[in-house]
Amino acid sequence: MQVYSDPSRENEKWALPDVEVFQLTARECAEMDQDRVREWMRKHEYRLASMNGKVQEKMFDAMIEQECIEGGWFFHYCFPGCLPDSDPFGPYPTAQAAKDAAIEMTTGE
Repeated sequence: MQVYSDPSRENEKWALPDVEVFQLTARECAEMDQDRVREWMRKHEYRLASMNGKVQEKMFDAMIEQECIEGGWFFHYCFPGCLPDSDPFGPYPTAQAAKDAAIEMTTGE
C-alpha cells in the first residue's frame, strides 16, 4: 500500500505517495539480512545451504527460532514504481501501526 508520509499533501494535485507499507514473513525477514545469512552459512552444519534446499530450510528455521526473528508490517520510503529510498523500518503489528510510524517519523506528530 502506498501512503503519504505527510497526510496534508494528499489533496495536492501533483503530490505522490512516498511511503510503501508491506508485510513480510519471518522467513523473508531472515533472508533480507545477507550478512547474518552468510554468518549462519559458515557454521559446519549449514555449509551446504547454498546448494541444498533441505539444509537451507533447516538453517532458516534455526535462525528464526534462535534469533527470535518475527514477521510483521514494515515501511520504507519510495515513490510508486521506483526503488526504495531507505531500508525497511519495522516490524509493526499492523499495517496501520506501520503507516502511523512512517507519518510520525516524517512529521513528528
